[in-house]
Amino acid sequence: MRQINTEGIFEKAGAILKGHFLLTSGLHSPVYWEKFKVLQSPPHTERLCRMIADHFRQQQIQVVAGPTTGGIILAFETARQLGVRGIFAEKTGEKERAFKRGFNIETGERVLIVDDILTTGGSLRQTIAAVKKLGGQIIGIGVMVDRSTEEMDFGVPLFSCLRAETVTYSPENCPLCKAKIPLVKPGGG
Repeated sequence: MRQINTEGIFEKAGAILKGHFLLTSGLHSPVYWEKFKVLQSPPHTERLCRMIADHFRQQQIQVVAGPTTGGIILAFETARQLGVRGIFAEKTGEKERAFKRGFNIETGERVLIVDDILTTGGSLRQTIAAVKKLGGQIIGIGVMVDRSTEEMDFGVPLFSCLRAETVTYSPENCPLCKAKIPLVKPGGG
């Protein structure tokens, strides 16, 4: 398998932003990975999803599931490459997700969960709960970028196209706030 330069893809797309950012998790960071600058490019998306699909190809995956919003694109493309269904879990509350729109997972179906950027694991944990609620068997998790600051245990193998630990701060301990650098909330969430 040809090695893919994941960080190079993000850099070429102008997707690694520097500044003072409010992340979905509520944490602050001097770096933001704007995944949609990558996901707007089908060739980039295809390459990254191929890495995930190839990693799990021998695991007899039957369904690929992702959380909204970036996970929709990743679930579709990864599923296409594996020749299986691709579905997504939508928010139903502050800390819950569910499969709607007629999506279903049969009891015992082998599920691969995919997501874009891993920071705290919140959307992945919500998707895991939604899969388990329907009786799916989670085989693994694939993400484009794992930017978490500590190793996370989801109880299944985790594969990332890129491991890029990125510093984050709680709002009350943020040196960027103390330096009065304007806080930006990127993305659409």
